[in-house]
Amino acid sequence: MIRTLTATLAGLILSAGIAANAQAEEIVVGGKNFTEQQILTSMTTQYLKGLGYDVDKRAGMGSAVLRQAQENGQIDLYWEYTGTSLINYNDKSAKGLSAEETYQKVKELDAKKGLVWLEPSNANNTYALAMREKDAEKRGIATISDLAKAVNDGEKLTFASNAEFYAREDGLRPLQQAYGFRFGRPNVKRMDSGLTYPALRDGQVDVSLVFATDGRIPAFNFRVLEDDKNFFPAYSLTPVVRQETLEANPKLDEQMARLSSLLDDDTMASLNASVDVDKKSIENVAQGFLETHDLL
Repeated sequence: MIRTLTATLAGLILSAGIAANAQAEEIVVGGKNFTEQQILTSMTTQYLKGLGYDVDKRAGMGSAVLRQAQENGQIDLYWEYTGTSLINYNDKSAKGLSAEETYQKVKELDAKKGLVWLEPSNANNTYALAMREKDAEKRGIATISDLAKAVNDGEKLTFASNAEFYAREDGLRPLQQAYGFRFGRPNVKRMDSGLTYPALRDGQVDVSLVFATDGRIPAFNFRVLEDDKNFFPAYSLTPVVRQETLEANPKLDEQMARLSSLLDDDTMASLNASVDVDKKSIENVAQGFLETHDLL
């Protein structure tokens, strides 16, 4: 009887140990509640599962809630934007900082909170100005400095802006000051963010405010003008992981770097367009990308 009881207890302890180990190895992948983030959450979940990890996916969270959940240890890994962490979570200015400087700053600040910024991608979902490709080519405009010169030379170019950017302290007015030009009040058309894209596409305006990785940029054949004075804050898309999670899974750094290296503005815009314009499912878009690059 004693021998049987001992064996039973040993079995229970072993089972508990196995369960504890399994739980410790689980990685909780989070994501925000818009298309780009939902694609990345699905992509990361499928990718890590394919590598043998036990993954719990928690998609569709609000930005502040997601960040707090990671700081509290409820989320292990998710994709964040450097500017968001610097400005919103660390209350620091990004003015004048390059993408690399912004990354290094948030890496340093968030390390104090037990969060590790892994290898950043080349996708930067920041504010941007765009023109129709053929029009930009015809006018010889590739950068915002080129745009400023064109306006200063007398070209009457109209600009579509949402209300927030028009009034922001780091919005239209300081942008014009930084580049030394003015559209002029009559040439600025304020509208909802979702209307700026069709307004540019349909020729109602010449220049529009956009977000750099929006899927409508390639779908509508827009040219994003280079921010050659680094006016806009960098929002480089980067996987962020809890230090404890990385210590328990040291290969994550290299594995996530493989995924990061494949992402840039054009790639994310194309993926976003597959969902928002072509109406493909998020899961299929993510899976197709991984399979194309032999990651699944």
